[in-house]
Amino acid sequence: MSTLHHEKLLFNDQINISNDGGELANDAGTLLIAEFLHQIHFDQLLEDNLHFKDDRKYCTFPLNNLFKQLLLQLLAGYCQDQSANTLSHAVDFKLVLSQAVASQPTLSRFINHISASGLFSVKSLLGSVAHFVLGQLNQHQLILDLDSTHADTFGDQEKSAYNGHYQTNGYHPLLAFDALSGCLLNAQLRPGNRYTSQGATKFLLRSLRAYDGSSLDVLVRGDSGFAAPGIYHACDKKQAKFVIRLKANYQLQSRAEHLIQVGDQDFTEAEVQWHVLRDYCPQSWSRPYRVIIKSTRPAGNFLFDHEFIVTNLEELSGPQVFALYHQRGSMEDLIKEVKRGFHFDKTDSSSFEANEFRMLVAGVAYNILQAMKNLVLPTKLKHAQVGTIRFKLLHVAAKVTHHARQVWVHLSQTNVFDKLFWQTLFKIQNLKIYPL
Repeated sequence: MSTLHHEKLLFNDQINISNDGGELANDAGTLLIAEFLHQIHFDQLLEDNLHFKDDRKYCTFPLNNLFKQLLLQLLAGYCQDQSANTLSHAVDFKLVLSQAVASQPTLSRFINHISASGLFSVKSLLGSVAHFVLGQLNQHQLILDLDSTHADTFGDQEKSAYNGHYQTNGYHPLLAFDALSGCLLNAQLRPGNRYTSQGATKFLLRSLRAYDGSSLDVLVRGDSGFAAPGIYHACDKKQAKFVIRLKANYQLQSRAEHLIQVGDQDFTEAEVQWHVLRDYCPQSWSRPYRVIIKSTRPAGNFLFDHEFIVTNLEELSGPQVFALYHQRGSMEDLIKEVKRGFHFDKTDSSSFEANEFRMLVAGVAYNILQAMKNLVLPTKLKHAQVGTIRFKLLHVAAKVTHHARQVWVHLSQTNVFDKLFWQTLFKIQNLKIYPL
């Protein structure tokens, strides 16, 4: 419990401040999250997907409840485990969890004793939440963006290694997002010295497994780090389309130069030429794929710069393929959101499995917020960052009272964002869930 304080302010000595206000809630907006999770039957999702190995003989908190507490702490913006020591006295968290709040040692033991099967079940939950959102939105297309990022380490963490691209020690996780809903489809932690495409084929196949037999049109996008024959073959196997950037090499550069059309150009103006290779097939490829070449000559230059994209899309023109590829730039914003807003790259634990567990919990919390954005948040907040949503909806002060076996949460009448709160609550309680 916090130490009691009582201070008189200097600018007005008639004002006194103390922290003995009793049952006051700092995060009354988390009740919106609890109401939303109830509406989407999230407890059933936990029951269906999470299968933690529990060897404890005597315990107060079921492991699924500890997992749910970690989620709510992250959603509210409390990334440090030790925050639980203070939140264990917070009336709003007790109401949201419908039970006592576990302390930091209990959470830390849970995190550091995670097993491989436990990690697999959290990945299953991560994909299930994304699958639920796509189903409720009735999406007919899945645009899967592959990428990798970096998570710094600052100690002797297991499997931490130097990454030459980022020029620092850490981990090199893989991520797969759906560009339309913004949901995180899959994530995997890797040692820091793994190359971008190493293990990416299996990762892609696992990401697409949940959509086997669905009517979704699947498009896979990736930068040149994912230009690997295994990725192309996996897309063919799953009947998915792909648009992936190719690194320039001598053969591609030479063929692009021979395709340049020379005429009466005005070299003071920029020029773009488009070309297609249909017979390009290195020895490592199982078959030829269509390669789009964009040759650009800047104004005042005599030479062209060449960019290459490999694809199995046949119906789109060169400019359309490049435009489709460049749209994957929005994925950088999604990565920043999951890292900065949910501490996806937090590596406090010494073991590799515990750090991957932290990463996956952050991913599930991110997907819950994406679900709320897509399904219930007011229009003003659908594209807002998580910090804005916390400020306007979650970090809401309230007074809690008990009367006639009822709990009353009294919100301030002068809350600037009061209208947003009630709009959100109305939309949550009127949410219609469609069977998948």
